[in-house]
Amino acid sequence: MAEATDIAASPRFQPPGVPRIGVVNWYGLGILYAKEVRRFWKVQTQTIWAPAITTLLFLAIFTVALGRGGHTLLGHPFANFVAPGLIVMAMIQNAFANTSSTILIGKVQGTIIDVLMPPLSAGELTAAFLGGAITRAVAVGLAVWLAMLLWPGVEVVVRHGWAVVYYGLMGAVMLGAMGILTGMWAEKFDHAAAITNFVIQPLSLLSGTFYTLDKLHGHWAAASHANPFFFIIDGFRYGFLGVSDGPLLFGALFLAGINLALVALTYALFRSGWKLRA
Repeated sequence: MAEATDIAASPRFQPPGVPRIGVVNWYGLGILYAKEVRRFWKVQTQTIWAPAITTLLFLAIFTVALGRGGHTLLGHPFANFVAPGLIVMAMIQNAFANTSSTILIGKVQGTIIDVLMPPLSAGELTAAFLGGAITRAVAVGLAVWLAMLLWPGVEVVVRHGWAVVYYGLMGAVMLGAMGILTGMWAEKFDHAAAITNFVIQPLSLLSGTFYTLDKLHGHWAAASHANPFFFIIDGFRYGFLGVSDGPLLFGALFLAGINLALVALTYALFRSGWKLRA
């Protein structure tokens, strides 16, 4: 009897009728976040270093093709102009891949129930999956940045750290939320690949990574200003070059509004169990 009393008084056990989980299930949230990080970290050659190598190949090809002859953009050598955009492009693409793949694989393999059954709220699920996407985006960005520091003829020195952090974070959250929504909607891997090939890739490549908007005319320039990827890349590049191709304040508010809408939609769909619960 005394032993039972000691166990009940232990800090690991709450008295009867007192909930152990508070407003936020921090323990469960941390476990799911750790699972998401370990999932991509175990295959870091594929998830971190392979994107870094691919990005460096982009840099080499475009530098050789367009960077010769003293070609400059926004007053900077072409290689310095394109490098920050390639870094954040790799970050956001991998943020999307992280969340879309984990949700879709869970649905296909039937293991999504292991995420839905524990006492995790819709907000905690959203935060854990987005946290994993942000962590992978940061890991890829650091890998690419460190590799570019060693690349001859390229200068990637951070001038405005707040812009690098803010726009990098906004891009990772936006694509991470889009990845969650894609994973929920998709019923097979072809569906997710269609979003990647026909939405993510075109918006990334047509976002001013390799050119400035003054090179475009009429409707194409207006379309670029409606592309949220443009503001991600332009703001992130401002953190390195100190100059921007578009309005920074408008871009910051525009991205914040889009992310609020995407996170709210993700929360609502997790709460309803849309296409996740049989």
